[in-house]
Amino acid sequence: MSAAKRLVVQFSLRRRSGAPRWDAVTSSSTPPSWSHKVTWERGDILRPATYAPLLKGADFVVHTMGILLEADYKKVVRGQESPISGLRKAFTTAPQPGNPLERRVSESDADIRPPETREQLTYENMNRDSAIMLAKEAAQENTSAFVYISAAGGAPVLPARYISTKREAESTIASEFPGMRNIFFRPPFLYDSSRPITMPMAAMTGIGAVFNGVTGGIFGNLMGAAGVKPLKVDIVAEAVVQALSDETVKGPVEVPDIEELANKAWRSTML
Repeated sequence: MSAAKRLVVQFSLRRRSGAPRWDAVTSSSTPPSWSHKVTWERGDILRPATYAPLLKGADFVVHTMGILLEADYKKVVRGQESPISGLRKAFTTAPQPGNPLERRVSESDADIRPPETREQLTYENMNRDSAIMLAKEAAQENTSAFVYISAAGGAPVLPARYISTKREAESTIASEFPGMRNIFFRPPFLYDSSRPITMPMAAMTGIGAVFNGVTGGIFGNLMGAAGVKPLKVDIVAEAVVQALSDETVKGPVEVPDIEELANKAWRSTML
């Protein structure tokens, strides 16, 4: 890992900075010490041409983008659309566009979204298409390993398309880019104190996990990720780094494997 190219592309749909605003992702506005060892760049995850040149020479590529609910982000920002409206759209049964490889989208295209969803954040363009196109660009640069942060499962309050698009991304990346070591992390609900809203949600998920355990997991399929013990973001991050350094790790990585990889990472720092 020490020889890996330490470059992070800060993807955003509205904010085009490189390094993040630290008080939004940590408990302090002061950049952590490790951040000075990273080269920060910027790019639009839905516009491959903005980041493709940055992948040259990269050893590993990690995709962490995704959404829980769909919305017209411009209207939400302007207060013209409510979360309820976004939820209604998410449960629609209307036909959805195929992935960008099926639509023959190329790097030169300005935007990987179909015209009809150009202003819409959808499960298809965020959870599926952005990952597939990033994997395509990484494969063209002969990247050694590609990590996609998927999910352990859906949840009763989420549309089925939330998890189905993630599984479609996994399947397409595995079949279309077999030359890379593709790793699909399937974490449960993630939380961190820097994002206070995730704390009570994690507590609720934890209760669901206890209930699922007490009932012998008979409601596991119904509860999905809501019945799995939540994990802190740092644990998954440590597990990803460990997985990248271990060439035997590939394919889906379930929750127990994530915890084991994080433990290995921790033990390696104690030696």
